[in-house]
Amino acid sequence: MSDKRFDLSERLEDFAAAVIILYSKKPSSFAAEYLAKQLIRSSCSSALNYGEALGAGTTNDKVHKLRICLKELRESMRNLNIQVKANILSENNLASLRNENDQLIRIIVTRIKNSK
Repeated sequence: MSDKRFDLSERLEDFAAAVIILYSKKPSSFAAEYLAKQLIRSSCSSALNYGEALGAGTTNDKVHKLRICLKELRESMRNLNIQVKANILSENNLASLRNENDQLIRIIVTRIKNSK
């Protein structure tokens, strides 16, 4: 059995699932709902694009898909930051999610650098 901390596919899936769970209740305002839907899309997209990168036929294709994954993770981070600044969600509720998002970004950046 592998250690989940080192299984990037699993971590990306867990991140997306945590975002979905965060929004298990319908957001209370237009802005909250808009940002929730966008965050669900970007967090899930990062996991899905990483899965595509694993099956890439060429190094260039792999790097391209990893860059899409990185873009989606960065979008997720900006979204979480906006929600904290707009008092939609509290920093206390998001600290672990934002930390995991940051770690995933760092890992993907390293994977891109190592793939070139």
